[in-house]
Amino acid sequence: MEILVINCGSSSLKFQLIDSESEKVLAKGLCERIGMEESSISYTPSGGEKMVKTTAMPTHHEAISAVIDFLTDKSVGVISDMSEVDAVGHRVVHGGEYFSQSVQVTDAVLKKIEACNELAPLHNPANLIGIDACMKIMPETPNVVVFDTAFHQTMPESAYLYAIPYKYYEKYQIRRYGFHGTSHSFVSKRTAEILGRDYNSLKTIVCHLGNGASISAVECGRSVDTSMGLTPLSGVIMGTRSGDIDPSILGVIAEKEQISTQEVIQILNKQSGMAGLSELSSDFRDINRAIQEGNQKAKSAFDAYIRSVVRFVGAYAAVMNGVDAIVFTAGVGENNPNIRKAVCDHLTFLGIQIGDGANDVCGQEKIISTPDSAVKVLVVPTNEELAIARETVEVLNS
Repeated sequence: MEILVINCGSSSLKFQLIDSESEKVLAKGLCERIGMEESSISYTPSGGEKMVKTTAMPTHHEAISAVIDFLTDKSVGVISDMSEVDAVGHRVVHGGEYFSQSVQVTDAVLKKIEACNELAPLHNPANLIGIDACMKIMPETPNVVVFDTAFHQTMPESAYLYAIPYKYYEKYQIRRYGFHGTSHSFVSKRTAEILGRDYNSLKTIVCHLGNGASISAVECGRSVDTSMGLTPLSGVIMGTRSGDIDPSILGVIAEKEQISTQEVIQILNKQSGMAGLSELSSDFRDINRAIQEGNQKAKSAFDAYIRSVVRFVGAYAAVMNGVDAIVFTAGVGENNPNIRKAVCDHLTFLGIQIGDGANDVCGQEKIISTPDSAVKVLVVPTNEELAIARETVEVLNS
């Protein structure tokens, strides 16, 4: 099968065309500034050069059309027409309690996704726009939705309920949902394959560390806890997000600054985290350079970040009553040896030993712990697009 994977943001659209049998990426690209001036599409066919074209994209419908134009172009396209695309797989951020697995799109499914809009107001509406555009432009092609939250629906009540009046869970479904589920699922399964272990008997902690970051406890093939909550704001310190804080801070800042709670939440999402603490940048490359130059705020931000990651890793080792593997993934986890070393240096009580020079790796699969390390430590690049393609095929075959 040839699967078109679509990941829509409010003003962007990432895509990959994947041959599900060989799992080869036939083409990939990105539509940017949708609904704005100077919108553009970048496109890279397998084995070819990246091309960028400025084109008007007032809506996601025009963006999908631009994708199709490139994919079917006689000189640089990789298919003759869209009938060669067997299905479209869509990333959807929030499936609420409705979805514990990927599903094919129907009217009923779309209504349930829309009902989750208030839980992910920046993401779900954009995801729905992308689905609608594909359904109108390719009406005969099946669409499958893969949810960021689905993998974490196996969490027990003790993990997902907040200690607030129970009526708010009943009335408004206020609970921990967790995100990055597609990544956590892919990476935990790949970890079992690399180690030659049975996925359904392995205890794994996945550290998805990017600009957005989350940590999960995966026990016997099931997510049993995760750091993000009702929204992607909670958990570890992130690039611009605060992670866990005392909730009273919202009221204090709102009162002192004479701003609304929603404005405070925007500050916690957009101006906090590493950027807020360092007063420098959300990018760890900038943070590392500043530390080398003696910037104390950058060093303090780095130390706080490491501590927040270690807290969750230690907690999840306790939650699962042990851990077999700790795996780092996503932009920071895959490419920043300093972060991995600093985290593992705090975990020697678990019997972790990192091999000499083994941690000097970026963006590639590797076991970085020693053969006699009590807990295996790995770097496993995530591949959410491939995971979505696999899920899409599985849904259609079932």
